[in-house]
Amino acid sequence: MDLKDFIRDIPDFPTKGIIFRDVTPLLRNPAAFQKAIDEMTRTIQDMNFDLIVSPEARGFIFGAALAYRLAKGFVPVRKPGKLPYQTVSVEYSLEYGTAQLHMHSDAVQKNQRVVIVDDVLATGGTAAAIVDLVKSVGGEVAGMCFLIELSYLSPRERLKGYDVRSVLVY
Repeated sequence: MDLKDFIRDIPDFPTKGIIFRDVTPLLRNPAAFQKAIDEMTRTIQDMNFDLIVSPEARGFIFGAALAYRLAKGFVPVRKPGKLPYQTVSVEYSLEYGTAQLHMHSDAVQKNQRVVIVDDVLATGGTAAAIVDLVKSVGGEVAGMCFLIELSYLSPRERLKGYDVRSVLVY
C-alpha cells in the first residue's frame, strides 16, 4: 500500500499558490491510518525521549497515537486561548502568514527530551516555533517526525542541527 495514494492535493488552499496536502482520506481509511502510525513508530522508536509534543489539530491525531504506541507522554501545543493553565507562547511565520502557539508552562520539565510530531513539514516554521517553546521551559528536542515532508519548500534549512525524519517526501 502506497500511503501517497491516500493524500489529496488541494490547490490554492488556504491561499492562492499553496498546494495543501490533505491527510483526511488517509485518516478515513483504517488500513492506511494504521500503516501511517506503524511507519511513524518505526521512524522514531530508536530515539531516546520522554514526551511527544504536537501542534493542533492534525498533529494531535498522529502525536497522540504515537505516544500511546510508544508509551510516552503527550503534550498538546495549541492556538491562543485554548489552554486553561499558565502558558508560554511564541509567534512565528507560516508560508501564508503569521501565527502564535501556546504550551502549558509545566508541560515539559527541565532536561526532558521530546520528539516533535506533526502531519506535514512545510516551511519548518511550526516545528521551529515548537523548538523555541520546548527550550523556553528547559526541555531538549531529541528529534522530529512528520508523516509528510514538502522538500521543495526546504524546511530542513530552518531545522538545521535537529534529527528530522519523515515518512513521505514530496
